Amino acid sequence: MAGDLEDLKRRLVVGHKRGGRCIYDEAAKSELVEMCRQPGASVSLLARECSINANQVSRWLREHAQKHKRSLLARCTPVASPFVAVPVLPPAAVSAAQDASETVSMTLQARLPNGVSIELCGAGLRQIEDVIQALGRVACSASTTI
Repeated sequence: MAGDLEDLKRRLVVGHKRGGRCIYDEAAKSELVEMCRQPGASVSLLARECSINANQVSRWLREHAQKHKRSLLARCTPVASPFVAVPVLPPAAVSAAQDASETVSMTLQARLPNGVSIELCGAGLRQIEDVIQALGRVACSASTTI
């Protein structure tokens, strides 16, 4: 470990800016961050051994964590919602559509989080609407089983 740290210290600073600030090698920075992330590692001790301010190393650790978090979020695929939008007609449109709803035969299938399945075949618009409203009022948890 001591030999690795001496090699890392030698490779870490690659130059200096006009104001005297150091320019650090990205690969060596990553190695130092990985060393600091090891169980039982002391950030301040490792920073001191490399002649770097511990606050600078802490900043590199935060930046590394943010990059890691962004890469994880970029790899995550959005999960499709199990819910389907159901249009609700205003009362005036419902009364006009009631005559037509008596002749329309619809099927409703619903699967609740607790595994209960409901299938309603050959129902009119009014019956489907009543069932949807009733299902919306039911308290259902995934832990409930039948």
